[in-house]
Amino acid sequence: MGSLKKEEEMGQIAEEPKDAILYVNGVRRVLPDGFAHFTLLEYLRDVGLTGTKLGCGEGGCGACTVMISLYDRKMKKCMHYAVNACLTPLYSVEGMHVITVEGVGNHKRGLHPIQESLARSHGSQCGFCTPGFIMSLHALLRSSETPPTEEKIEESLAGNLCRCTGYRPIVDAFRVFSKTNDALYSDISSLSLQEGEFICPSTGKPCSCGSKTVNDVVTDDQSICSTRYKPLSYSEVDGSTYTDKELIFPPELLRRKLSPLNLSGLGGLKWYRPLTIKDLLELKEKYPTAKLLVGNTEVGVEMRLKRIPYQVLISVAHVPELNILNVKDDGIEIGAAVRLTELLNLFREVVTQRPAYETSACKAFIEQLKWFAGTQIRNVASVGGNVCTASPISDLNPLWMATRAKFLIINCNGNIRTTLAENFFLGYRKVDLNSNEILLSIFLPWTRPFEYVKEFKQAHRRDDDIAIVNAGMRVYLEEKGEEWVVSDASVAFGGVAPLSLCAIKTNEFLIGKEWNQNVLQGALNVLPADIVLKEDAPGGMVEFRRSLTLSFFFKFFLWVSHQIEENKSIKESVPLSHLSAINSFHRPPLVASQDYEIRKHGTSVGSPEVHLSARLQVTGEAEYTDDTPMPPNSLHAALVLSKKPHARILSIDDLSAKSSPGFAGIFFAKDVPGSNKIGPVVLDEELFASEFVTCVGQVIGIVVADTHENAKLAAGKVHVEYEELPAILSIEEAVSAKSFHPNSQKFMRKGDVDLCFQSDQCEKIIEGRVEVGGQEHFYLETHSSLVWTMDCGNEVHMISSTQAPQKNQKYVSHVLGLPMSKVVCKTKRIGGGFGGKETRSGFIAAAAAVPSYLMNRPVKLTLDRDIDMITSGQRHSFLGKYKVGFTKKGKALALDLEIYNNAGNSLDLSLAILERAMFHSDNVYEIPNVRIFGSVCFTNFPSNTAFRGFGGPQGMLIAENWIHRIALELKKSPEEIREINFQGEGSILHYGQQLEHCTLAQVWNELKVSCDFLKVREEVDEFNLHNRWKKRGIAMVPTKFGISFTTKFMNQAGALVNVYTDGTVLVSHGGVEMGQGLHTKVAQVAASAFNIPLSSVFISETSTDKVPNASPTAASASSDMYAAAALDACEQIKARMEPIASQRNFGSFAELVSACYMERIDLSAHGFYITPDIGFDWSTGKGKPFSYYTYGAAFAEVEIDTLTGDFHTRTANVFMDLGYSLNPAIDVGQVEGAFIQGLGWVALEELKWGDASHKWIRPGCLYTCGPGSYKIPSLNDIPFKFNVSLLKGNPNVKAIHSSKAVGEPPFFMASSVFFAIKDAILAARAETGHTGWFPLDNPATPERIRMSCLDEFTAPFISSDFHPKLSV
Repeated sequence: MGSLKKEEEMGQIAEEPKDAILYVNGVRRVLPDGFAHFTLLEYLRDVGLTGTKLGCGEGGCGACTVMISLYDRKMKKCMHYAVNACLTPLYSVEGMHVITVEGVGNHKRGLHPIQESLARSHGSQCGFCTPGFIMSLHALLRSSETPPTEEKIEESLAGNLCRCTGYRPIVDAFRVFSKTNDALYSDISSLSLQEGEFICPSTGKPCSCGSKTVNDVVTDDQSICSTRYKPLSYSEVDGSTYTDKELIFPPELLRRKLSPLNLSGLGGLKWYRPLTIKDLLELKEKYPTAKLLVGNTEVGVEMRLKRIPYQVLISVAHVPELNILNVKDDGIEIGAAVRLTELLNLFREVVTQRPAYETSACKAFIEQLKWFAGTQIRNVASVGGNVCTASPISDLNPLWMATRAKFLIINCNGNIRTTLAENFFLGYRKVDLNSNEILLSIFLPWTRPFEYVKEFKQAHRRDDDIAIVNAGMRVYLEEKGEEWVVSDASVAFGGVAPLSLCAIKTNEFLIGKEWNQNVLQGALNVLPADIVLKEDAPGGMVEFRRSLTLSFFFKFFLWVSHQIEENKSIKESVPLSHLSAINSFHRPPLVASQDYEIRKHGTSVGSPEVHLSARLQVTGEAEYTDDTPMPPNSLHAALVLSKKPHARILSIDDLSAKSSPGFAGIFFAKDVPGSNKIGPVVLDEELFASEFVTCVGQVIGIVVADTHENAKLAAGKVHVEYEELPAILSIEEAVSAKSFHPNSQKFMRKGDVDLCFQSDQCEKIIEGRVEVGGQEHFYLETHSSLVWTMDCGNEVHMISSTQAPQKNQKYVSHVLGLPMSKVVCKTKRIGGGFGGKETRSGFIAAAAAVPSYLMNRPVKLTLDRDIDMITSGQRHSFLGKYKVGFTKKGKALALDLEIYNNAGNSLDLSLAILERAMFHSDNVYEIPNVRIFGSVCFTNFPSNTAFRGFGGPQGMLIAENWIHRIALELKKSPEEIREINFQGEGSILHYGQQLEHCTLAQVWNELKVSCDFLKVREEVDEFNLHNRWKKRGIAMVPTKFGISFTTKFMNQAGALVNVYTDGTVLVSHGGVEMGQGLHTKVAQVAASAFNIPLSSVFISETSTDKVPNASPTAASASSDMYAAAALDACEQIKARMEPIASQRNFGSFAELVSACYMERIDLSAHGFYITPDIGFDWSTGKGKPFSYYTYGAAFAEVEIDTLTGDFHTRTANVFMDLGYSLNPAIDVGQVEGAFIQGLGWVALEELKWGDASHKWIRPGCLYTCGPGSYKIPSLNDIPFKFNVSLLKGNPNVKAIHSSKAVGEPPFFMASSVFFAIKDAILAARAETGHTGWFPLDNPATPERIRMSCLDEFTAPFISSDFHPKLSV
């Protein structure tokens, strides 16, 4: 291993060379040489600690979070912090203690209070993200001497994503560790509270739950409230401990001094860790092109995702000269290796200690760092790394430039030079550093009196997102008589050029001018000349980005004027209505309520039981497909993918791949033993493309190798020659070219649309079009399958992350030419599915099965996040063209609708999705005359597929658009138009089904009362009157979602129930547990059936050899069907037991079972269920496709920043009719999770494809293929007030135990946020005289919001009918 220098030259070298060591969960481990290419995550999972998950590989989701502890000799204390293990180089944590979720607690040793609280609060659904959340909070608590504030807790979770829960239960579970006063949760003054009265952390109202034990469950307008936790002890070494089982910091590491490291990795990679600047400079001289790193947050992404083969890595984290933080009389000296978290803490400290005028720059940095990446990234990323990466969208570089910061640069000879930050950036990722130089430190001067610095940033999402545009602005004013004159100024931008850009002309213009409206107008006129963005500039959104530069400067002008006003007089004071432009965003603590009734049936049904796997999920013990231990002789697989949207394959060169390290085999279409044709409905796909490719990301072949990385490396070396062919890359292009999938056009009618339009009844007619954006599933666990053979290939077994084990079984048997009876697919649980693993998991399993079968070796194929997003399809984008006739009162009389969906390159489930969109195109509205024509478009994109709602939300969103337009035409509120058109009991729908047990009006009215709609409307109008640049909007939206598979034969379910002689019950059924609590609900039904406790029932896994021919777990109907099938089996067994049970009283169920066993009674039964009375005939367009409907309604209030397009949801109230819930806590979790996922669809998540609208992206390629560019909602996006209520006293006669399905129906409720945004935009447009209807596509991203709010800052760049581009 060896050290870099002789011992006497090193202050921190140990007495003799030592092994590189690491402690993991208290266990000492020696790190061998040769692993410099390994991340900490790979190492941990290789040693069996699979609780730490791979979610994205780029530090964007937090699933891989672990805690690092190291002893700081200078401060004589331990530092405990959370990091992303997926980016942390293994050798960078040498000499440290790593704690993973397994080290926090487990079900055998006992759970840590964090784990216990999260499990009890229903904060873990699919469970894949759960260990990351646990570790983020654990690191915060360990490092906090006193309990952290609630704000601090939320801040610590900014780098963690969850796709299932909607975050509310996680916040509730973790807030019990905060120090904040209970009364702070609400607006209630602590003086008004009665003696000993407790404020519920969840509802914000007085309640009695504070005195209850953790075990007590409080319901009916209260959520589960737990006891508050406080640390047992605190020490400088071990931090705060909450149990007596917390792992201590290893004593050996306290005594051990750091050694320099010189280690190696795969492909000749060298890893160095110097401990002095002298050694670092010598290494830099020896290896001029070496990459210096601290946190590896940039280099790691470059090496892993961009495949840049750096050969020498130098970790500079422990070089003292690079870690200085000196507060001086003239400013702050900041070492280049200082972590961003350290820097943020220092700035927060100096702001409290220095005069306010000196720290204007520090305050700007504090605000910018708060929104910089997630906590895990800030904990390791260095200041110098961010500077020298020279990203054109760096959040910090424009601030360094604006604040007169100086960069100190040292060369290999030890000579130091200084350069101003504004001169340091030379071009795209090019800086003023020679190959023999490194950045040593940064000097930030204090600001002077009347010198003001402000930061700006607009991103797609507030938390953990890269900027669209950012800026740093500084102005230094001098008082001359009654005027304030600009003595010095600096305006710098990011995101508008290939580098961070100084607005030189604007700066020159400002200096010497008086600070007044004239200088503002002049600067706004000069700025566009400084910012030159071409139409096809990378990143797109050119008009938006240009307008942001003006908006930011306008905000800066108002802010500075207001700052002066607070200290001195100013001629032109800021109008009160303009102050909204400069009020910074501050998120209040979440206030939430969950209101439901408990209708118990037997021992368990109706009880808000905790998810059966919750305790395993919070400890990381729950196993997912990729966690399954690999059998001996196993191989890893990677896919060879098409790089063209439409082309003929001319040749495939795999020679380089075959000579790649660890290579074991490569397989193409010619090697498939059975049929190469696959597909869930029609066989219109190829497993491996043979002659033509029809999308980027289509599978051409599969490579297997000894490791995952080697398989990917070999797959990347396969060279394919193409002959490119014309590609269709949008719905519009498909319609123009008549490119439709065969037999995929559908038609529905009711009444006579043409006659109605021509009659006098239709007093008004509107026509329009609605573009509906797609959505990525972003389940936290990517597609994964492990396949192995038995008896030399006579049988094939697999474990898959799938919603449809039977489909995987069918695909694999088909491509291998085996009977289905010889193929078994098992699924224990999946880390989220949402429809994305209903059919698309099939080709993953089939692809892995080919090499496994041909080589008789186990093969695992787990997709990386980017590959998963590129290959496996998304929610369909839609185009709707409507013509609606209505009366002057707003009653809709006729709807003529053309509806198109973008299927991609194969049919998959697109026809059924189109059909459901057509079924739901009325949403909840009575329309006497309807004509709907639907088409499935063939395009050269990967096949789109099922996603929560299955086309229903798209159909309903189109309907709500024309409802909204009718309201504007008639100058009425959309809510009034909705009510006029409501369906009711007995309504006959456009497909012939009659509504029964319709609770729409009840749900709507209860919501209206609960949110006090008319009062809030007045308050919002009042707010908008007094605020020019912030606007609020509200909306109430209803939904009706049909429950059943629309394909009749799929509405069947089986279950196998085994009763054992100890009185315990094992249930196997055809449904898959993906976080929705299906296993828990089925177990509750079985427990109640036998009148035994829930703990006596177990569900292990879903397996095709236990229950055959199961339909996919989809369509929200799984609880209805599988619980009913399980009940059927239980009833059969009970009937057999009855003769014995009637003979005498048995002391327990176990005693009865034993007696039955002795009498040779069969204690196993197969149950079966079919949904009755359904069926639809497309030839007549009439029938009863749905068993029943789930109704709901939601209210939302939002606030938008009209200058930037930023928004937040102030309130969301959701009312759902779920009958008598089988488990109200799980159902509330489904409502909250669906709502937040829907919020992503309508407002955040935008897919950007290489099409005519995005020419800066390669044709057919997906740009948004990871968390870095695709933004699902984060904790910061949930409503400030989030209330969920379940309608009481309304049993559903159509489903088991009077319950209703819940998975998909609440998703569309988030459209209330979309229409509230539109309402707010209307208020903004009215300020400039634009009062008519305008189109707003989803997602309503900052770009779409801002560019719809027409004003003087958009006028230079767009016309009033500007329409931002969307991939549809």
